[in-house]
Amino acid sequence: MGEGLPLPHVGEKDTMDFLLSLWDYFLGRTDQVGQALVEHIVYVISVVGLASVFAISIGVLTRHNVFARELSLAVASVFLTIPSLALFTIFIPLVGLGFAPSFMALFLYAILPVLRNTVTGLEQVDPSIMEAAKGMGLTRTEVLLRVQLPLAWPIILAGIRIATMLTVGIAAIATLVAGGGLGDFIKSGLARLPLPNSLEAIWLGTLLSLILAFVIDLALKVVKNVSIPRGIR
Repeated sequence: MGEGLPLPHVGEKDTMDFLLSLWDYFLGRTDQVGQALVEHIVYVISVVGLASVFAISIGVLTRHNVFARELSLAVASVFLTIPSLALFTIFIPLVGLGFAPSFMALFLYAILPVLRNTVTGLEQVDPSIMEAAKGMGLTRTEVLLRVQLPLAWPIILAGIRIATMLTVGIAAIATLVAGGGLGDFIKSGLARLPLPNSLEAIWLGTLLSLILAFVIDLALKVVKNVSIPRGIR
């Protein structure tokens, strides 16, 4: 067998040099980093917040209608089968570039995890518990608000957590439709490869996205501990 091409050796010094270069790149662009982080966080909060309200409402409204429930789940599932870039771009003729098409695409992606978990959570509530609540004089609305939803909340919150992580990752594509966010660094780095600081830009956008996802996940764990009674946990 012939000799293959020699593989480049990446030593400890090379890694340290790159990390120092990445740190210097970050320090030189703190204003851009701050703006991109704010834009990314705005996407996550607005998208997941609205998608959660919408999906939970649909789950509640369709809980007694099997056809409507399955149809809503099927429609929400279809959105996840559409390639990300295609879903971001199909709204451009309607609303132009920027925040709007990015928000609409992310919103559609975030519906399914919350809707599926809402349906599952409500279905898993023991019917005998609801009958006991009705026997105590609670109306159907009171049973829903005071019994079903609180018992289903741990599962619903898990769906919100999945939707949040999904949004943090996919929001990086918003940069391709002038939507901003941390994806700006990744796009800038890819466009300038192999020029100086191109890899630093890619790594900075990627690492900040990972750190943001980790911090938000920790925040959701705090919400879980605060909002779910120990008996239900």
